[in-house]
Amino acid sequence: MNRSSIYRNKRLAGIALSALLLLLVPLVAMQFTEEVNWSAGDFLAMGVLLSALVIAVEVVLRTVRQPKHRLFLCLGILVTFLLIWAELAVGIIGTPFAGS
Repeated sequence: MNRSSIYRNKRLAGIALSALLLLLVPLVAMQFTEEVNWSAGDFLAMGVLLSALVIAVEVVLRTVRQPKHRLFLCLGILVTFLLIWAELAVGIIGTPFAGS
């Protein structure tokens, strides 16, 4: 393995670890308040969303060479993630998948 692939794998591991740590926030909050009430399905849905986000960003970072294109693609991926998350949480668009 060369240096570039080691760096890429460390970056992917760091991003994936960050995503897992984000899932710990509601888990810990559930221990201290009744206002956060996630089911296993909620954790699964967010885990899938975060995994898709991590994989999509990593694919862009590994394949796109132009920094400007990388930035715009990653911002597009992030905005898409946030819209899906908001729709699932509170239903800003009004799809059948909207939360309450």
